[in-house]
Amino acid sequence: MLAGISCFAPLAAQAQSRSTLSGTVSSAAGSPVEFATVTLHRATDSVAVKSELSDVQGRFQLEAATGGSYRVSVAQVGFARYWSPVYALPVAGLAVPVIRLATSKATTLKEVTVTARKPLFEHLADRTVVNVADSPLTAGATTLEVLTRAPGMTMAGDNIMSLRGRLGLLVVIDGKRVPLTGAELADYLRALPAEQLQSIDLITNPPAQYDAQGGAGVIDIHLKKDQRLGTNGSANASYGRGEYGKFTGGFGLNHRRKRLNLYGNYAYTDRHGFVRVDFNRQFGTTALLPAASSVQANEQLSWLRSHSGKVGLDLTLSKRTQLGVSATALASQTTNTTTNQTQLYNAAGEAADHYSAAVAQDINRPNGSANLNLRHAFADSATAAVLTADADYARYHTTRLMALNTYFDAPALPSTLLTGDQRNNLSIGAAKVDFSLPLPHRARLETGAKVTRVKTDNDAVFWYNGAFSPALSSSFQYRENVNAAYVSLKGAAAQTTWQAGLRAEQTNTQADFTGETSRERHYLNLFPSATVQRTLSARHALGLAVARRIDRPNYTQLNPLRTYLDATSYSAGNPDLVAQTSYSVELTHTYRQKFISALAYARTDQPIVNVVLPAPDGGRLVVNRNVNLSTLHNYSLTLTAPLELSKWWTLYANGTFYYARYVGYLAGTALDRGQLACTLTANNSFTMPNGWSADVSGLYESREVYGFEAIRPRGQVAAGLQKSIWKKQGTLRLNAADIFYTTPLHITSTYASFTETFFTRQDSRVVTAALTYRLGSSSVTAARKRAAGADEELRRAAGQ
Repeated sequence: MLAGISCFAPLAAQAQSRSTLSGTVSSAAGSPVEFATVTLHRATDSVAVKSELSDVQGRFQLEAATGGSYRVSVAQVGFARYWSPVYALPVAGLAVPVIRLATSKATTLKEVTVTARKPLFEHLADRTVVNVADSPLTAGATTLEVLTRAPGMTMAGDNIMSLRGRLGLLVVIDGKRVPLTGAELADYLRALPAEQLQSIDLITNPPAQYDAQGGAGVIDIHLKKDQRLGTNGSANASYGRGEYGKFTGGFGLNHRRKRLNLYGNYAYTDRHGFVRVDFNRQFGTTALLPAASSVQANEQLSWLRSHSGKVGLDLTLSKRTQLGVSATALASQTTNTTTNQTQLYNAAGEAADHYSAAVAQDINRPNGSANLNLRHAFADSATAAVLTADADYARYHTTRLMALNTYFDAPALPSTLLTGDQRNNLSIGAAKVDFSLPLPHRARLETGAKVTRVKTDNDAVFWYNGAFSPALSSSFQYRENVNAAYVSLKGAAAQTTWQAGLRAEQTNTQADFTGETSRERHYLNLFPSATVQRTLSARHALGLAVARRIDRPNYTQLNPLRTYLDATSYSAGNPDLVAQTSYSVELTHTYRQKFISALAYARTDQPIVNVVLPAPDGGRLVVNRNVNLSTLHNYSLTLTAPLELSKWWTLYANGTFYYARYVGYLAGTALDRGQLACTLTANNSFTMPNGWSADVSGLYESREVYGFEAIRPRGQVAAGLQKSIWKKQGTLRLNAADIFYTTPLHITSTYASFTETFFTRQDSRVVTAALTYRLGSSSVTAARKRAAGADEELRRAAGQ
């Protein structure tokens, strides 16, 4: 960390006397300007010393060291930026003349024309932001593809996502939890086109307001919502080609008035692709079977069609009260055709059995959710007490039809047919209320409560050669209720901001599986969290965050019903899974307000990991499931450097270096294994004349360990180009993903009596062309800023 050279800066700062510079901001006509950003700069180098917002009368106060020379800048939407002459700050303080802002020549008081493009990645105090909208790299992509390119994100086998080498992520879309994990979550994100997204927040240290679920953090996905005045719309279409074609098209409409906003959007995706997997398995000698090995080649051709959309209404009931209602839907159909060739070898390495298989699957997933929300401020101020309430209901349905034909060549045997009909219904309802209250001395109290109920019913019916198979057919029901409450206190002192919170969650679960005793669990957990940020000097700042979090297994991980992948393997849940809990601590250093280094440690007890093992059925069948290990220790160092190399070239560089050590015991194998690994990300953005811009992104993931798995290095390079056309009403994009085809996964799982190595490739090297056309104005409202809390004010009070 870079803080050592300035560890005595706070003492020096406290030794200096401080005075106040005050004033008033008004328009050219003399009316006060509220919420203008007023910044105090050192006159020698223009470094920002302190920032504040003007109040309802346009007044502001800034505190700084006595005797210094300063300049004041003022910025507000609709006005030209103001710079004052140099002032010397006396001991008695200084009241500057009224600052009159001139109307901007490019805008008016009622609207501002939006022209700037945000960088693809931004690092804020508590999160990394992926600005999906308008990036040339995201045209034609899926949400899953965008996430796999994000800083610190990695994807292990069976679509397991991790952040900075840590397991357990809570995924929310517009603040609503997605109750899926693993392959089901990956399929859901694969069906959601990136054209629907505005941005994604990767939050590693979420405050107490968030659910405690997600030991590694929160992936907060924000869908697009048009902010332009009047009646506006946009339409987009893209076509990409790898080995197979990929099409996405959609549109959005909104009508915004002073008190009313109606909006809606829709997207259709039609994507063809492949997954090719080569398996090499080594089976050790058991009490029932001799040693053997197998070589297997799979090719799956997939066809995904999805419809996604959102409609909503925001209504301003009064100056202080807003009501919102929205509905979101995502319906997808996936048709998979898998062919398989398997060759078995005996202990001497001689060819034995040989068979082939063909699997046809048709998977339908219609999902929908609805939200009702209310927000009321108790005063006309950004720091007023605020009450918010939300009610949500979501329903997820899956129908999976399967036909698995197996043909035996050596020895020659009659072919077999296994057919299946699996139906899952999941509903989740949640209601929450949050209250935020300002306190003296720039402190704020936040508290709230939430109730969540999850209900899922799962039925699987199988037929073997036309006859009902009671051994494979079954049903599974799962009920979960989480009652939560939290309290959080945040505040600011000289050069310091802090926040401390405590969340309590009481969990009740019940799982019922055909032929087994009902399993009930009831437990109460407390989840403390705290953060503190200290500005040491104009160039150095430190931050410290500590937290406890949990990852409860969801119904997919618990559901013991089988999903057959091919003739040799299936996946199933584990009803014996228990929740994993984690403690984490992170120390952050910021240099010159943009270069960030973070050192973190996390301990996870009973971590949930995905494993591949010989199935309990016997034979050479393999099962893919989740288990609990004993402990996971994770040490990480994250370095972030946003660089402006020139006026036309910016670089966002991120490196995450981590050591993950897994401890546990499974299948006769003691595990105590660690690996030093890293994830490196570099995104270059170029601004060129005549409306052209470009991005070039690189990602490298080193060798890493995930439980019993060892994953070889991989990475990718992507490049995108875009051009504004039709008087900036249209945008043309062209991009190429995985240019050097370096994303294929090579993973080896090792146990005492079983080893599996697989090599998987997908249709990821794709060239895409996309066109977006915007109807209506490119102006957004310059309405009053309304903060839900005092975060921004507290940050400014600390001099950050």
